[in-house]
Amino acid sequence: MNFTVLTLFPEFVSAFFDHGMILRGIEKGLITGACINIRDFAQDRHKTVDDKPYGGGSGMIMKPETLQAAIVHAKKNQPESKVLLMSPQGTPFNQEKAGDMASKKQGLIFVCGRYEGIDERICTSLIDEEISIGDYVLTGGELAAMTLIDSIARLIPGVLGSCESSKSDSFSGHRLEYAQYTRPEVFEDMEVPQILLSGNHEKIRYWRKKSALQRTFLKRPDLFDKTSPGDEEKQILKQWCRELEKIVRE
Repeated sequence: MNFTVLTLFPEFVSAFFDHGMILRGIEKGLITGACINIRDFAQDRHKTVDDKPYGGGSGMIMKPETLQAAIVHAKKNQPESKVLLMSPQGTPFNQEKAGDMASKKQGLIFVCGRYEGIDERICTSLIDEEISIGDYVLTGGELAAMTLIDSIARLIPGVLGSCESSKSDSFSGHRLEYAQYTRPEVFEDMEVPQILLSGNHEKIRYWRKKSALQRTFLKRPDLFDKTSPGDEEKQILKQWCRELEKIVRE
């Protein structure tokens, strides 16, 4: 899967491609990562990429001809790629959308705006979809683009060290991930749950499902609106309610 980032700060994004899971995915040939400097397509000797907005107002707007040239250049090598604009006005990004993009294995071209935004004519003519990572404003789209790439890449088979890792992630199946522990067995007088040391895989699986349900119920109960509890989950929740009632009575 090909990831291409159009940015005024390619060195910022290049460092992202050179480390960790993303680098391993690139070295395995499972993904590619490239940066295109939008400024390289400026059409004057001063390499101007922005101008004042028509109608007045504060800030500057990225020029359409420069962005158009950069996007067209990126599409030459990846004609089937989808062009995404990182924007707080876009469709909210979530785990389900990450999984959908990963499954399609369609190349993605990320347009990272700066200043007060980009000329609307580029949105109309060249952008396939606007994506938001939250209801807040960033200085530029680079962090948002890297967030999407990280989230999507880890769902591509082989990129993560374990194929099971992404299946148990938070929001997979609209549930938060279960509590995790590692050595030492006792830390600050707090012990690892003994069942995790038992070696009984079925009991550990059940404990983890219970932990995931409890964390979802306490932290993100809205997720139950998206996927109702299954039979086993209902049994676990009922048992937990009985345990809580017992504690209250005591």
